[in-house]
Amino acid sequence: MYITKYQYQRLPRRCMVETLEEPKYQLIRNFDDFEIRLYSEVIQARVSREIGQNFTPSSNFRILAGYIFGNNKSNEKIAMTSPVEMWDTENTMNMAFTMPSKHSFMNLPEPNDPKVKIDKVPERLVAVKRFSGFYGSSKVSKIARKLNKSLLERNLESEGSYILAVYDPPTKLPFFRRNEILIPIKEIDYSEEIGSEGLL
Repeated sequence: MYITKYQYQRLPRRCMVETLEEPKYQLIRNFDDFEIRLYSEVIQARVSREIGQNFTPSSNFRILAGYIFGNNKSNEKIAMTSPVEMWDTENTMNMAFTMPSKHSFMNLPEPNDPKVKIDKVPERLVAVKRFSGFYGSSKVSKIARKLNKSLLERNLESEGSYILAVYDPPTKLPFFRRNEILIPIKEIDYSEEIGSEGLL
């Protein structure tokens, strides 16, 4: 259900450039095959569309890009950040842009498009698996399954759907691209054995 190579190449180049602000996080554990990160609270602009509607993931991107390029009540331009987050629930496909850290929930302009929602995302603990290249639903699902297996092997319990995070523009060579799978996990019980690689 994720964006195809063709759709990705057609995204506006100005939306995805180098040296973009990224969400702040604390590295909690660094295992051989994944990391555990604690992300700070952020504000996101989000679009959710029912699965089966006549649209593509790139249309979600364009709706969110329109918001930050001035399609809002203040005609205000907002800086692009990285990564773009995508995830599926049972009935919806979702995409989110994280807002720059200088903005608060109260001072962000109201979207003109009712499909854009501004949400406060609380601090979250996630397991993260990095991979390169292009991505499609089968590749992403396979990596997510492997990450879930790694969590089970370390007595870590997942909490919620996995998220695909895309960092790089279409112009970047596939093997240099940074993509990540994020899986929310429950609070770590440090009294339990979860492995010792990269203990911080």
